[in-house]
Amino acid sequence: MTARIYRPARNAMQSGKGKSRQWVLVHEPAAPREIDPLMGYTTSTDTRQQIKLSFDTLELAEAYAQKNGIAYTVQPAHDATPKRVSYPDNFRSDRKTPWTH
Repeated sequence: MTARIYRPARNAMQSGKGKSRQWVLVHEPAAPREIDPLMGYTTSTDTRQQIKLSFDTLELAEAYAQKNGIAYTVQPAHDATPKRVSYPDNFRSDRKTPWTH
């Protein structure tokens, strides 16, 4: 079974960077999910899918995977694109072109 190490992207709905600075190790599903015939719920016998480990650095996450014999893949970090213009800049008095409707 393999694991995936990645750093999550920031939430698109908010400008904050919360929960996007740590590296996360999650296990890939070993078996497909099935539908329970009695209740109709989606079930799985793979309990490793429930584990989500957070690490401060990529090196710590890789060291944990190597120490425990977990095969892993690393996805590159999602770096935010720099913001070019902020909203208050639309109303600055020293703006090069006047703001009009």
